[in-house]
Amino acid sequence: MSTQSETREFQAETRQLLDLMVHSVYSDKDSFLRELISNASDALDKLRLESLVDKDLDVDTSDLHITLEPSSNDSAERTLTIRDNGIGMSRDEVVELIGTLARSGTAELRAKLAQASDSAATEELIGQFGIGFYSTFMVADKVTLVTRKAGEQTGTRWESTGDGTYTITDVDDAPQGTSVTLTLKPADTENHLYDYTDQTKLRALVKRYSDFIAWPIRMDVEKTTTTPAENDGDEPVTTTTTETETINSMKALWSRSRDEVSDEEYKEFYRHVAHAWDDPLEIITLKAEGTFEYQALLFIPSQAPFDLFMRERTGGVQLYVKRVFIMDDCDELMPEYLRFVKGVVDAADLSLNVSREILQQDRQIRAIRRRLTKKVISTVDEMRAARPDDYRTFWDNFGRVFKEGLVNDADNRDALLKASAFETSHAADELTSLADYVGRMSDAQKSIYYLTGESRQQIENSPHMEAFRAKGIEVLFLHDPVDEMWVSSGVEFDGKPFRSIAKGEVDLDELDGDASTSDESTDARNAEFEELLTWLGEALDADISEARLSHRLTESAACLVGDTYSMSPQLERLYRASGQELPKTKRALELNADHPLVVGLNAAFKADTDHSRLTPTAKLIYGMALIAEGGELDDPADFARLLTGTLTASVAPAGGSD
Repeated sequence: MSTQSETREFQAETRQLLDLMVHSVYSDKDSFLRELISNASDALDKLRLESLVDKDLDVDTSDLHITLEPSSNDSAERTLTIRDNGIGMSRDEVVELIGTLARSGTAELRAKLAQASDSAATEELIGQFGIGFYSTFMVADKVTLVTRKAGEQTGTRWESTGDGTYTITDVDDAPQGTSVTLTLKPADTENHLYDYTDQTKLRALVKRYSDFIAWPIRMDVEKTTTTPAENDGDEPVTTTTTETETINSMKALWSRSRDEVSDEEYKEFYRHVAHAWDDPLEIITLKAEGTFEYQALLFIPSQAPFDLFMRERTGGVQLYVKRVFIMDDCDELMPEYLRFVKGVVDAADLSLNVSREILQQDRQIRAIRRRLTKKVISTVDEMRAARPDDYRTFWDNFGRVFKEGLVNDADNRDALLKASAFETSHAADELTSLADYVGRMSDAQKSIYYLTGESRQQIENSPHMEAFRAKGIEVLFLHDPVDEMWVSSGVEFDGKPFRSIAKGEVDLDELDGDASTSDESTDARNAEFEELLTWLGEALDADISEARLSHRLTESAACLVGDTYSMSPQLERLYRASGQELPKTKRALELNADHPLVVGLNAAFKADTDHSRLTPTAKLIYGMALIAEGGELDDPADFARLLTGTLTASVAPAGGSD
């Protein structure tokens, strides 16, 4: 008996996504089976764990398994059912998890799928956004899901043809667990759509994708035996029987040595544990023996998941105890800045009833975390040194996250700096390690110079770069938001402090031994501009701390320079964007004494005692310096008015009246 049947519409985005899946050009349609088996395996893991945590839960966990049920050749419909006796789902969970795509990024996925030019691009996107269940519509005209959550009495049936609606019904006699029945499309081998009722095909797919699943995957297999005739002249007796076979090996890959496992097996295990469709960039195996024992199999992905910077992320490092699944995303095993690492840790000496609260205090877990962290960092460093192309892929995808450790993990900061690489003024398309940077420093250079900004282009065009570029002094280009946090925290590399070229006073003549600018000539130049600089400090008092001549400019008229320990404009913007109000920081206005604008301004200042007419020019110079470094004007309209007035005066006829 069924009750409470209703038909609902998919969310608009989900409906369009389903349409893309139904008409997908994705060639590897076989992978739908991996997705469903992986979901079933997760359900069995969760039931085992729930039975350990909740002693009042009345469930039988003695024979947890997954079953494949293809229809027979003489059936009216060609169907394939994937069944498990795991945790199951409630009605609300079905609506939330299956009936909608209640996840950020759906609109982005739709747009990218629509633009995907080939099947490889489609495959990457499907896996990247974690929508494996919907891949069933690539092989099925109709999908029927029946489920009952462990501990509940009423089950739920969900059914859809992918046409924009789904039907959801209460079911009183549903068994515990979940079954997904696919009413299959006609086989079309030219379009990579095969006969998924063929037992040989199913066995091959399980071997390829899911052989390592820890739970038995069973299928009823018909076997024919022929018994020889007992008497001469009699016909042999042929008997057909149906036997239930386990068609996966259930071998835990992390318990096997590296040389016993093929790269393809590792790739498929990674896709299972990470719920991803890309290949791993790096495979890391660890085995510890002694005071406490554990085994680890970790993967560095080749592609960043869409939720990498979201608070509610999926996947991570799974924790097992003696091959028994404990939890899916064990934060205690890996620091936040290595959250992109996927894999499994199997500890031999933990309790099966361990909770997250206990893990936070567990000495063994802390020791495992320390070793795993060091291993991942050293692996990244080895990749940087030996495989620059792979490292570039890693850095483009995960560099921003990796550098978070420079802020949060003081114990591993030196190793993180060694494993990191940066864009610099040395080469346009290459990443530079800090060791290489230090190796190129002159003996006179005592600091590692850097400049922060919004982008490489903005930093390269900054006035602060002019003298460094002219003298060939290398500068790190730091344009990720996290760079502002770590680089100003007092870190050093190889005894060399980091120094911003936009802060403090800089005299680069000392670095190349150029004594052409003597103290006497500097004093004379300062004396020549002293009155102008004093007046500028007063006229722009609301915006600058002082006006002074610059040693860092060769082309621009002016730039703004912070104090040595002041907050950079980029960091100020980050704090304000997070809702924190900060007092305005005044910076020094540095002038290029050789620039025609500054020379002319000084001459005009000395030629007339009424300096008020020069105030608009002073404000324009300050505004131009602010814009040149990528800053934002406090009053753009006032700046535009001043600029318009100056331009109007420059084109006015000679001798004309106001």
